[in-house]
Amino acid sequence: MTAPVTVDLMDPELLRDPFHGYSRLREQSPMAQVVYGDRGSSLWIVTRYADVRLVLSDRRFVNNPGNVPGMRIQDPRTEIFRKMGIDDEYAPYLLRSVLDADGDEHLRLRRLVSRAFTARRVAALLPRVREITGQLLDRLPERASPRDGAVDLLEHFAYPLPITVICELVGIPEEDRGRWLGWSRALMRSHETEHFTAAIRGIVDHVEALVARRRDEPADDLLTALIGVHDEDGAVLSEFELVTMVLTIVLAGHETTAHLIGNGTVALLTHPDQLELLRTDPAALLPRAVHELMRWCGPVQGARFRYAAEDVEIGGRKLRKGSPVMASLVSANFDPRRFDDPHRLDITRQPDGRRETHLGFGHGLHYCLGAALARQEAEVAFAALFDRYPDLCLAVPPEDLERIPMPGAWRLSALPVRLTPTP
Repeated sequence: MTAPVTVDLMDPELLRDPFHGYSRLREQSPMAQVVYGDRGSSLWIVTRYADVRLVLSDRRFVNNPGNVPGMRIQDPRTEIFRKMGIDDEYAPYLLRSVLDADGDEHLRLRRLVSRAFTARRVAALLPRVREITGQLLDRLPERASPRDGAVDLLEHFAYPLPITVICELVGIPEEDRGRWLGWSRALMRSHETEHFTAAIRGIVDHVEALVARRRDEPADDLLTALIGVHDEDGAVLSEFELVTMVLTIVLAGHETTAHLIGNGTVALLTHPDQLELLRTDPAALLPRAVHELMRWCGPVQGARFRYAAEDVEIGGRKLRKGSPVMASLVSANFDPRRFDDPHRLDITRQPDGRRETHLGFGHGLHYCLGAALARQEAEVAFAALFDRYPDLCLAVPPEDLERIPMPGAWRLSALPVRLTPTP
């Protein structure tokens, strides 16, 4: 067999433009081996749409390396977290969530929380999402810098909207939400280990205290409902699982949406023809636009590692049992085998707002549980933002926008905009 195509995930050019970078990689090979500097590794990346769907949905791939039959594979994140200074007391909260579970364990945990994200529950949240959106937009002018009139839309709109919604749903008190926002940002900057480790300790200690408080003061929220499940039968949801579930829901429930709103705003402002088209019929085009933005500039570009539970052939190359593999969502979402002219932003691409063809929210058993809520929040955000501020524009050239250098993610550090044109 020929030598594999290789890729360095920290290649500056790949981080700067993952869309064309991974597209070139995909056309070279359906699978690529990850290298670190000049060293090879056991990690593989799957690049083509059909193969990415396979990895995400086939039960021959597991999320937990401990579930590979007949092998004892240590989760590589364990050693990474130790090097970052996260002690063994807190690391399991990052290693053993519903996102890391497989089979019956995953289904049990997913069913317990899925009631919070039913279509009916999400629809019932719509008035509150609109109310929060309006309040945030009302306050934007006072956030403008006296120096240049710029407003950081990421800090003052894209982040506060989804974290307020998910915190209300879960039951995080209003006075604590600022801390959650800070913890979330610290976790997105994992190279700043001091802040990262402090954030994990802060989240876990806070949720444990909040669980104790909710036992004494029940409320109409998801946390109280999960506590009820735990207290009725501790075997159904353990104390550890309860804390981990809250951590996962809150963090996953706002981070992706915040950056979808940020990335989508930049995309529409830099494609005025698409923004103008959206304005002609927002009711019909918003659902389709959000799907296209999730495909074209989605914040999650690589899925979590999966491990081959047996030998699997992909694209003519055998992936050995126990091998870790990453499904490249960005590569799949730009695969011309599935999407015509994939590098063109086209908000009419989807035939309707319900049938999802992109893989921005994943696929298969681990498909994003909060996808419907994220889509709803993004639709409300884009509609209200461009209606309230029709002259909205970037405060810096698009190429000067700073992004967090993180493989597998497409996230802005800030989004400076002006609400009205400069005089």
